[in-house]
Amino acid sequence: MADQKFGGIKIRNLYKIFGPNPAGHVETVKKGMTKVELNRVHGHVLGLRDINIEIPSGCIQVIMGLSGSGKSTLIRHINRLIDPTAGEVLVDGVDVVKMNNTELRSFRRHQTAMVFQKFALLPHRNVLDNTVFGLEVQGMQRGKAVDVAMRWLERVGLKGFEQRYPNQLSGGMQQRVGLARALSNDAPVLLMDEAYSALDPLIRMDMQSVLLDIQKEIKKTIVFITHDLDEALRLGDQIAILRDGEVIQQGTSQDIVLRPADDYIANFVKEVNRGRVVQVEAIMEPWHAGGPLPQTTIAAGSTIEDAVRMLASAPDGDAAVVSSTGQTVGIINFRRLATAMVNAPVSSDRDDNSVVTAHYG
Repeated sequence: MADQKFGGIKIRNLYKIFGPNPAGHVETVKKGMTKVELNRVHGHVLGLRDINIEIPSGCIQVIMGLSGSGKSTLIRHINRLIDPTAGEVLVDGVDVVKMNNTELRSFRRHQTAMVFQKFALLPHRNVLDNTVFGLEVQGMQRGKAVDVAMRWLERVGLKGFEQRYPNQLSGGMQQRVGLARALSNDAPVLLMDEAYSALDPLIRMDMQSVLLDIQKEIKKTIVFITHDLDEALRLGDQIAILRDGEVIQQGTSQDIVLRPADDYIANFVKEVNRGRVVQVEAIMEPWHAGGPLPQTTIAAGSTIEDAVRMLASAPDGDAAVVSSTGQTVGIINFRRLATAMVNAPVSSDRDDNSVVTAHYG
């Protein structure tokens, strides 16, 4: 399975209604009945309404929202721990909703792995035996399974702890075991349901770094559930924000921060440190071939904070934004950086930056 080409996930027109007759109320919801009305009038609970998300292979898709928004319900549709009321969940082009029990069992064993918020370690098994558990279920020979598990335990920083039991580990270490167990399965899809929310802030940031570092190597399709915006912005190649079972906005971190879809999203992002999130491509002035080029260059993908540090020593206060191939794609200056950092409109003219330069200098 590890060598199988994986094409990503497509969720189409997905609805989930909880109650004794969910299918009987789908059309009512499609016609606009709200979550509150559905519960008051019909005694049913709307979990998800018309979810449409496309997740490319190798992408970290963050699903975020407040408690009760439907994010955990959504992730459980991907491996069909929950059956939808209507809609499709296509994984590598195959609709999980239509799988029979045998197909679903094989799919769960070989194509998905899950990391849980509460770690879900078996207390009577040590670290090594917890890590090999999924490989045992797959029927892998013990010696090979141990080799695979030890490689991932070392990768997540737990070499030397393989004989410890869960109650002998900190919360962060237990979550590392859960991550190693999921990675040992070598499934193309990794589902992480608020995997780090029970951890202390510093340990949580450390685990985020571990995941990002490993993802550079494994390039799994990761669906990561969180209610923390900073975590979403740090991890997500794509972000979808839910409210009352609906996707309110989806896009990159730049889209979410710079172009909030409504007041709800704007309130979500108003306290974000934009300097650490917004990248220079989002605010640069286009450069036209033949135009003058500043002496200083800044790599595309740099954040505002990175750019401010570099421009502090630039002779003219301007810099050329350069792509990974060495092509100049735009021009950035202190004024554009400052206005983006404080959420002010960015002017298209090359204004004098002396005041802003003094402020940052």
